[in-house]
Amino acid sequence: MTTIVRVPEELSARVPAEQRGPGRARDDVRLLVSCGTRVTHHVFRELPGLLRAGDLLVVNTSPTLAAAVDGRIGDAPVVVHFSTLGDDGRWAVELREPDGRGTTRARAGTRVGTEVRLPEGVRLVVEEPVGGPEPVGGHPLDRHPVGRYRERLWWGRVEGGTVLGLLRGHGRPIRYSYTTRDQPLSAYQTLFSLPSPDGAGSAEMPSAGRPFTERVVTELVRGGVGFARVTLHTGVASAEAHEPPYPEWFTVPEASARAINAVSAGGGRVIAVGTTAVRAVESAVGADGAVRACQGWTDLVVTPERGVRVVDGLLTGLHEPEASHLLMLRAVAGRAAVDRAYEEALRGLYLWHEFGDVHLLLGEETPR
Repeated sequence: MTTIVRVPEELSARVPAEQRGPGRARDDVRLLVSCGTRVTHHVFRELPGLLRAGDLLVVNTSPTLAAAVDGRIGDAPVVVHFSTLGDDGRWAVELREPDGRGTTRARAGTRVGTEVRLPEGVRLVVEEPVGGPEPVGGHPLDRHPVGRYRERLWWGRVEGGTVLGLLRGHGRPIRYSYTTRDQPLSAYQTLFSLPSPDGAGSAEMPSAGRPFTERVVTELVRGGVGFARVTLHTGVASAEAHEPPYPEWFTVPEASARAINAVSAGGGRVIAVGTTAVRAVESAVGADGAVRACQGWTDLVVTPERGVRVVDGLLTGLHEPEASHLLMLRAVAGRAAVDRAYEEALRGLYLWHEFGDVHLLLGEETPR
């Protein structure tokens, strides 16, 4: 997709920005800005000076769950990653095994009927693989064309307790091997996180919103930049396989739909904070190009061929070369712009992953 072959290990952000030195804050991460193929380098707290009055930032309010819970299958330790709450009360889960370094690796051998003993006498019973083996029109995950996710995700039912109670009492945020240590759940919440009425949330942080601080938001509002809220609950990614995103639950409220349409009609820029916000907004666009209030499951995958209909810009993290998110970046800004930006990110030693630096993509200035 790009000229990147792999991200050097030393460019992985191992701890949050605020832990990298005295007086550091979330908005001290670096900000790479692409306007077409022109690239400039900034610090995130400079964002208010890079946007203009009338711009609208669309933010994801989904809270991050403490989605990893220790359990046992027989005598073997496992870690359950709770990913997505289904309409029937079951959860799409990924079963992994400890790697001896405080993180996990893929686990083989999960099958129908596998039972996991969880804390306080709770049990998880694995019932069927997500997407198969013979989908008959049930949950949107089962009908999705990417199929069975390499048998990584399974539908499971919890007995003897509730998942949300289990996560509150015994869960911790999902952590990957490039990080140095466990972090509290607060480190994975953004300034925009709001509790969901049903207790649902994201298995992994909508990380593009993480660098926002109260001082940055205050300066943006003072400068005439607006905010619109959407919600999209993200499921687990895989450290081993970069599949396309599967169906996720989203909500675009009426007030946000009106704000987006007004900015678009007035010639302002709609800038999504994160690929999740792009997916939510673009899923709510009607045939007439207007955004409407809606909620439900979206299986939309934004590609250069499909393009974007509402979003004019994107603020996002830096993505691995194999990640399907790069297709969305190319849909927003074009391949040449994305390739140029990533060359600069590597040359400038920008940091990757959820605690890393961020990238603002804005298209070349053209009339609507």
